[in-house]
Amino acid sequence: MTALTTPFGFGTTTAEVTEGIDLTGRRAVVTGASSGLGAETARALAAIGAEVTLAVRDTAAGEKVAKEITAATGNHDVRVAPLDLTDLASVAAFAGRWQGPLHILVNNAGVMACPEQHTEQGWEWQFATNHLGHFALATALHGALAAAGNARVVAVSSSGHQRSPIVWDDIDFAFRPYDPWLAYGQSKTANVLFAVEASRRWAGDGITANAVMPGAIYTNLQRHTGGGGSRRVPAELIKTVEQGAATSVLLAASPLLEGIGGRYFVDCNETEVVDRRSGTLHGVARYAVDPAGAQRLWNLSQERVARFLPGSLA
Repeated sequence: MTALTTPFGFGTTTAEVTEGIDLTGRRAVVTGASSGLGAETARALAAIGAEVTLAVRDTAAGEKVAKEITAATGNHDVRVAPLDLTDLASVAAFAGRWQGPLHILVNNAGVMACPEQHTEQGWEWQFATNHLGHFALATALHGALAAAGNARVVAVSSSGHQRSPIVWDDIDFAFRPYDPWLAYGQSKTANVLFAVEASRRWAGDGITANAVMPGAIYTNLQRHTGGGGSRRVPAELIKTVEQGAATSVLLAASPLLEGIGGRYFVDCNETEVVDRRSGTLHGVARYAVDPAGAQRLWNLSQERVARFLPGSLA
């Protein structure tokens, strides 16, 4: 399989990847869109005509961003809806309120290297937020995605996935000492594996899913690290928010990605598969794109979520 390349790269902005694209009539959901990359992703999609729903925990912050997007783009089809990815009832409520087709789902929300915490189900917080909540959301919205005919799902991952594969026997750190970066790493591996399996499983519905490494950007994601995750990156590799969101927007909107799924992109291009930690922001670990691992994770996730949201999974 030849790696997909585009005319874009590290310094490309959302305005550049969307030039000439018209998403009028298309509907998008962006999680975590009340700040940072999510807000810019939502703004960029609205700027080219999409109806955009900001799926956020803090609806007051979301409403503020929505008004700013409308003022900046002239698009009045910008909405806000409550969504807490660690609360499956909230996920079910969001999906239950959705009516009609959904053309674009950007699984952007996330937490990074937070202190040890577990959900009421006993799930490790980062795995629950970054993967299981988005898995439940996407599968609950499967019918809407299928109704679109050519829907796209974007899973925002990270080069941090190279820190850890899925540790199948102890995903929730019940027996090993908690390490916030290992927990983050396996949750980001899960994002890539989700894209691989969703593309395979939903190909007959015309749904594609890809994973993205946005790059190093200063956002609220670093609130638990004091910015440390980005401070280890050379200054010349730090992106603006407009540059950081460009790859997500490319995957969500560009005709260059028509029919492409199950891949991992960095700087607007598909990156290489690596067998050792690359030490850079590029490269996707072989275990993160392993089809057998992707199927195993899907089955595990389905079993977990189905216990609390029976009948909601596709």
